[in-house]
Amino acid sequence: MTATDRSLELIHTAAQAAADKLAHDVIAYDVSDVLSITDAFLLASAPNDRQVRAIVDEIEERLQKELGAKPVRREGDRESRWILLDYVDIVVHVQHSEERVFYALERLWKDCPELELPADAAATRGKAEVHAKLQAAEGDQEPGGEW
Repeated sequence: MTATDRSLELIHTAAQAAADKLAHDVIAYDVSDVLSITDAFLLASAPNDRQVRAIVDEIEERLQKELGAKPVRREGDRESRWILLDYVDIVVHVQHSEERVFYALERLWKDCPELELPADAAATRGKAEVHAKLQAAEGDQEPGGEW
């Protein structure tokens, strides 16, 4: 069993929306062979809570406007550290970068086939690591901008 055309359409639109809001490390897995409740997972992350919310809002808006899809469930709004959007055919996980590292969902689903994503979404791979290195470098700076 593989993800349906509808699931792939939802995944591609959601991945592009996440990339447009500067999400990090967007990846999707076809989980249809191991789960009966959904076809695919989309994972994305952001370095702060506000950006997590912005990504989720953009995904919801685009899926509604372009594909007429509304989530049947939205969880995690209060803290905005990990927001889950359940569209039945797909489940979208948008996590704060720290939660992404801690929970390591990729490790759980690594045996599932990775789904091809739009170029913009695929280009987000490795952005969290780059962002972390930049943050660390900024923390090492002395007052006055000297290293």
